[in-house]
Amino acid sequence: MAKNLVIVESPAKAHTIEKYLGSDFKVLASVGHVRKDTKVDKNTFDVTYEIEEGHKKIIAELKKEVAKADKIWLATDEDREGESISWHLCEVLDLPKNTARITFHEITKPALDEAIKHPRTVDMNMVSSQQARQTLDMLVGYDLSDMVRRKVPGAISAGRVQSPALRLIVEREKEIEKFESKFTFKITGEFDHFNATYDGKVPEDEAKIKDLLAELSQADYKVTDVEEAEGTKATPTPFTTAALQIEANSKLGFSARTTMSAAQGLYQAGLITYHRTDSLNLSKQAVGAIAKYIESEFGKNYLKIRSFKTKDASAQEAHEAIRPTNVAAKSAGKNEYEKRLYQLIWARTVATQMAAAKVAKTTIKLSHDFTAKGEVVIFDGFLKVYGKSKDTELPKLKKGDAVECKELTAKQTFAKPPARYTEGSLVKKLEELGIGRPSTYATIMTAIQARNYVEKGESEGEKREIIELKAKYGKVSRTISEEKYGANKGRLMPTPIGELVAGFLTDNFKNIVDYKFTANIEKDLDLIADKKLERVKMLRDFYKPFRDTVLVANGVERYNNARLLGHHPENGLPIYAKVGKTGSFIQLGDNEKEAGEKPQFAPLPKRKSVKTVTLEQALKQLALPNLPRTLGKAPDGVELVAANGPFGPYLKGGKYNIPMKDLDPYTVSLKEALPLYQRKVDSIIADWGEIMIINGAYGPYVKGPGRRNNVKIPKEQDPKKLTEAEAREMLENKPKTSRKVRTTGSKTRRGKRGKRKTTKKK
Repeated sequence: MAKNLVIVESPAKAHTIEKYLGSDFKVLASVGHVRKDTKVDKNTFDVTYEIEEGHKKIIAELKKEVAKADKIWLATDEDREGESISWHLCEVLDLPKNTARITFHEITKPALDEAIKHPRTVDMNMVSSQQARQTLDMLVGYDLSDMVRRKVPGAISAGRVQSPALRLIVEREKEIEKFESKFTFKITGEFDHFNATYDGKVPEDEAKIKDLLAELSQADYKVTDVEEAEGTKATPTPFTTAALQIEANSKLGFSARTTMSAAQGLYQAGLITYHRTDSLNLSKQAVGAIAKYIESEFGKNYLKIRSFKTKDASAQEAHEAIRPTNVAAKSAGKNEYEKRLYQLIWARTVATQMAAAKVAKTTIKLSHDFTAKGEVVIFDGFLKVYGKSKDTELPKLKKGDAVECKELTAKQTFAKPPARYTEGSLVKKLEELGIGRPSTYATIMTAIQARNYVEKGESEGEKREIIELKAKYGKVSRTISEEKYGANKGRLMPTPIGELVAGFLTDNFKNIVDYKFTANIEKDLDLIADKKLERVKMLRDFYKPFRDTVLVANGVERYNNARLLGHHPENGLPIYAKVGKTGSFIQLGDNEKEAGEKPQFAPLPKRKSVKTVTLEQALKQLALPNLPRTLGKAPDGVELVAANGPFGPYLKGGKYNIPMKDLDPYTVSLKEALPLYQRKVDSIIADWGEIMIINGAYGPYVKGPGRRNNVKIPKEQDPKKLTEAEAREMLENKPKTSRKVRTTGSKTRRGKRGKRKTTKKK
């Protein structure tokens, strides 16, 4: 029997820790939060907690092991969320207040041994700070979400931190809508073995530009000045949580959620340090190991030891930046996501202790206002492992040298509107504003998209014509080429419902969406953790004015930005563009209560919003056929029908409902729909009614009745030889899956509410 019981929150973490601690230690997991808050007293701010249904069995097992052990160690994560889980474990397991609490930045034997030597007790100031955050979110969630649902069509909820994030996205969209895309002509020249840019004034009139090109293309050119200088490229700083999310989004295309999931897997396997951190610090031991690696792999001239300090005084979630626990391991991780993220962390960490890259910069100035710039890396330094640099080499020239102009080009260049946010750039902006904390960014990104307030763009852009004028020795030619513009793929765009929610909150709850106000709340939470502010006082100061605002907003009319486009030319009925519970639509006629008859509805055209759709476009939409729409019969006699459902457009063919992601149900033809239907038919290996064998995108599987009742067929089994009885048996014996449980960062949601256990925190 183990003398020591260590309790962590994650089974994966438990497994890794148990490898390092001897036979005297047994490590078990609480599997995230063991209780959830169900009620807040709005006068005293006491919180009622309830044991999660899915945790009753886990708690019972923990109690048995607690009774057997000589000593209990609480080893949940080192941030406020982890501290709160430890406190809840003390309460639920009836542990004494002096129960040993240990924290560590990495899951390695030295770190664990050091933690065991220096235990402490649960930090109730950190617990109070976490409870204040949770209580705030509950208070705002209860009152604000209820208000938003009643006042804004299609709204689901509103949150204390997600609302300012939504406002940022909506404001950026408004900037883009207001942007006027003007163009200028940029003149570049091809000279002897190098290119140069014209710095002089370019006329706006195309005829005058042609005259200028003709004149310049016949001119004699000499070098008027040559400037040479050495410069450096600075090494990057270590990864904080926000910086990791930003870089992983930019370089790997990972969402914030994917990044945090992969990072958590790496941390729990003992491969990287704790992944929720504001700190830029690297331990002396880590710096020593990194320095030794750089010197042995690249040479002493590549080594430059540095220390980094965090600018933000509130950075307290952890004491080290994110780094590998073993710098000698260049690759690690159990799947492709973890391996790619680990490589990014490894390269960034090593780069922080490497010498800066040295570059030789050359600027050549020519007569007639042309300038050429070149840059060549003369020592790669940290670029050897992290980052890229493209050499632009210029020929060796000196003042007075003559150069020949081969060709001049004047290209029409359009000004670009402000860029829409990606998940990475939005995280960066939130961090700059002091909104949220490392553990909340991924949750914010997920929440605003799950509530259909924000969606990721899918457009690769549209084509437009651009003018190119080329000149050689006085002769000017004109050509028209094409370029893509307006691509929004992967960019965060507000939905019509999201715009309504942001507008309603901005008009009625300025503080909730105010960036400074939200950032100041984060500072107050830090003060509670530092024992400089009382939890109840902070909550009272926030809630009373907030509640008063809710009462005032209660009298506001139902919020809608319906737009009258005009009237139908045949019947004179008004035509509106509106936002409803399911999104945007066109409406012909007034509401039934007012007009006495039902209005006609039609969807908005693709890539059009309530604000941008025109009367002409709306009339075309209203002329579309009604759905569902019969297309005709397939060669096997099955009737094909185009329809629209809660999950988007689909093709109905007999008993099969086939998604039509890239086809419009209003305009799709039988010819276009037939290949879709045939692919579905061809994918069916066997069909016994409610049970089928299907060859899917990831291989063959058995599909049973109901949604998500599938089981994958092993590679060694031939799907064509399976009988109905065998397929049914596979469904009955498939591995049981449970909903994914977050181990940190938010309340765990599993199962139904269990028997209530009440604990009040004053």
